[in-house]
Amino acid sequence: MKACELVISGDSLRSSRRKLALDWLKVMATAGLLVWLVYAGGAELGYNWQWYRVPPYLYTFAEGHFAAGPLLKGLVVTLKVSAISLMLSSLLGLVTAVCRLSGSFAARAIARIYLELIRNTPLLVQLFFIYFVFSPMVDLGRFASAVLALSLFEGAYASEIIRAGILAVPQGQWEAAQSIGLARYRTYLHVVLPQALRHMTPPLVSQAVSLIKDSALVSTIAIYDLTMKGQEIIAETYLVFELWFTIAAIYLILTLSLSLVTQAMERRLALVD
Repeated sequence: MKACELVISGDSLRSSRRKLALDWLKVMATAGLLVWLVYAGGAELGYNWQWYRVPPYLYTFAEGHFAAGPLLKGLVVTLKVSAISLMLSSLLGLVTAVCRLSGSFAARAIARIYLELIRNTPLLVQLFFIYFVFSPMVDLGRFASAVLALSLFEGAYASEIIRAGILAVPQGQWEAAQSIGLARYRTYLHVVLPQALRHMTPPLVSQAVSLIKDSALVSTIAIYDLTMKGQEIIAETYLVFELWFTIAAIYLILTLSLSLVTQAMERRLALVD
């Protein structure tokens, strides 16, 4: 019996390895096809590729010291906007989710109006409204306006993720907390949210991927993020394809990294379950 189990286990391992190798082969073939299509299209247009001019816009070495180029400096701004917006949107999403589940009609109504208003209007329109209409009234700068717009937009979607995670906690947990006399906020803090966090974390990380991609829109109000820096360099050098492909690759690396984190979390939670 043990010998049979070992044979089956070995066959399963070899099968999974073959499947993994085949998947990677498909990925490489697809990537190769995309590269060929890009270069074929460039050749058809008579475009002169100048990739050798791109690295200085990423980094330079001066007297043996590393110096970030304009694209990396723009990436730092993108990461800063995304990180602050992620924290604020998570907090706003939590408050909105709790309001949606509140017994107060006023809290539920305010949360509902906020959700419908944000989710049914484009982010670009919200960004322009906050920067051109709201920020002059309260003296907000460009960076603060961008963070506020992203936080409000992403917070609306995060609230539904958080609400779904809270509702996934069994009703018996609420009843047990009430039976020992815990106040509602303590029930959320010590009983509900720690359990809901397991359900909320992977989709919230996925939402962070969307936030990073949406942050490219802040360039429309002259925030010198990665996208804006790229536009500025393209206007000077006319390296249109090289720089846009480089910028796309940087965004891809960021979002793929977060996607891998999400997959790792999902696997870990599956093992716990």
